[in-house]
Amino acid sequence: MQAQVFKIHSDFYYVKNLKHEEFVCKLREVLKKQKTEIKVGDFVELSLDNNFIAKLCKRKNSLLRPKISNIDLAVVVCSFKEPDLDFIQLDRYLTYLKYNNIKTAICFNKMDLSFNPDKEKKEIKAIYDKLGYDIFFISAKNKTDLKDLKDYIKNNTIVLLGMSGVGKTTLLNSLNPKANLKVGSVSSRTKRGCHTTRHCEIIEFDEFRVIDTPGFSLLKFDFIEPNELISLFEDIKKYSDGCKYSNCLHDANTNGICSVYDNIDKIKDTRYQSYLCFLKETKEYKESLSKKGTKSETFFKNVSNNLRVKISKRKRSVSRNTQKQKIKEE
Repeated sequence: MQAQVFKIHSDFYYVKNLKHEEFVCKLREVLKKQKTEIKVGDFVELSLDNNFIAKLCKRKNSLLRPKISNIDLAVVVCSFKEPDLDFIQLDRYLTYLKYNNIKTAICFNKMDLSFNPDKEKKEIKAIYDKLGYDIFFISAKNKTDLKDLKDYIKNNTIVLLGMSGVGKTTLLNSLNPKANLKVGSVSSRTKRGCHTTRHCEIIEFDEFRVIDTPGFSLLKFDFIEPNELISLFEDIKKYSDGCKYSNCLHDANTNGICSVYDNIDKIKDTRYQSYLCFLKETKEYKESLSKKGTKSETFFKNVSNNLRVKISKRKRSVSRNTQKQKIKEE
């Protein structure tokens, strides 16, 4: 029977089948040995008694952080105030989602705290409208301008991403008052949000589903090479064709050599600063790879196109020749 994982707690997997029947399962030992990671949103095959997850089905897409899969739409939630808008953090989410080929929209919350909303909206649209993002300006607390967003996410499984305190949980409560999710506040000392969501979970609404996730900001680009980053910044990449060297990383003041730097006045400063920040992280990642070996023991092997679990070293029986050799040495 096929089912979808809607929550994971400790070693227990909470799943629902097509009839919306719920089961609490464990993971089959063979999947553990194969290092198969099950995420919230995964479709799985259950054992005959529905007590175990026996197989992981093919994913539409997935994220490493948060550990979720099969997403129709991601909505990055930001705020202009409490906490203040951080363009590098916004670009971090957008670049990460673009790398994972997930359709993304941007939602700017807490517009009721903005001193000059028209000016701020204009500045935002000047940057992100050209990149093809759908943008929404709302106040979840006052429940204003929510209709367009609600129509946009209708009939989709969505995930809200953003730092703690930007109002993700308040937004969910405003979209569906029956949800009654716990709402936190922004720390007066750090000016950052306090965590209220502790784990990932699929919450079913009348017209859409949300994968509720904890807020996070410690996302680093320590999984790609420096030369791969430029493809995730289309607004910068379009100026890179004129660079003198094909391996140019577009981070140096070199007149006539780097075409990006020669056209720096045509690139939004916040976007270029984000690119430089992420580029530094990719360089650190590349350097770390050069300092460590990549060889590691696998936990399964391919035998006649069939995947077989390896016996761990601790459980492998000692060969007869090895036993005889030990006796001789003694």
